[in-house]
Amino acid sequence: MDKKKPALGKGLSALIPDATSSSEAPQPTLEVDIDQLEANRYQPRTHYDGDRLTDLANSIASSGIIQPIVVRRIASQAGAVRPRYQIIAGERRWRAAQQAGLTRVPVTVKDVHEGHHQAQLEMALIENIQRENLNPVEEALAYQRLVDEFHLTQEDIGVRVGRDRATVANILRLLRLPNDVRDAVAGGVLSMGHARALLSLATAADQRRVAREVVDRDLSVRDTEALTRRSASPASAASQPPAVPTKDVHTRDAEQQLRFALGTAVTIHRRRKGGSIEVGFSNEQELQRLYEYLMARR
Repeated sequence: MDKKKPALGKGLSALIPDATSSSEAPQPTLEVDIDQLEANRYQPRTHYDGDRLTDLANSIASSGIIQPIVVRRIASQAGAVRPRYQIIAGERRWRAAQQAGLTRVPVTVKDVHEGHHQAQLEMALIENIQRENLNPVEEALAYQRLVDEFHLTQEDIGVRVGRDRATVANILRLLRLPNDVRDAVAGGVLSMGHARALLSLATAADQRRVAREVVDRDLSVRDTEALTRRSASPASAASQPPAVPTKDVHTRDAEQQLRFALGTAVTIHRRRKGGSIEVGFSNEQELQRLYEYLMARR
């Protein structure tokens, strides 16, 4: 498709057309007591690094909060005098402000009504994806929630957050990694490039084994790609019947190249004058991704 994607940070109007418009004046910034704010359970960030939070708290204590916290107004308890707000984006700044001892913080109030439940949740997720420095796994989990809870396609997500569909697909593929390998990606021990190479391996056991070797030897992404090409699954090799001849090096290399290109398990079956290529998929979404990829290259 030739549809032009919006720049990062401009997908919100496509998501909720009546939330903002080109003629709308900028939202005013208010200053409210810090205890008038509460966290949002739809915040995609799941981990707050203690040292980095302390650094931010020190910066805020010195210079204040430069970018206001984005909130929506929520119903107050009976008899409450002050309004209450739920954070849409900026929970990390709110936590750091508390650590810095601030009693008041700047906020921008978004006009999202209580009854627009789906709009609230989508807005919270997408504002955070756009504004916060999420690690790749947090971003993948946020995308997956948009798929599961709001039935958005990868194309829909790309439009809303200003990324192309292929990038969204690659980030979502991180969720196919074993949890311990995911944790290494989330913590920055392994990069997205390392993760993509590991995803070409057919089993979780192989992914864990190679990931440990990558970390232990501090391998680059290129070295990791070479290692995954050389790494045949012992379990797969052992499962082959003895009568089946070993595949030649050209066939094995072709399988590996196809795994890298398609991002899934690929097996080439040779016969006398022909054969077949077996492409695996784990769910309907994976099948749809492969279908779109192959049809786009007709």
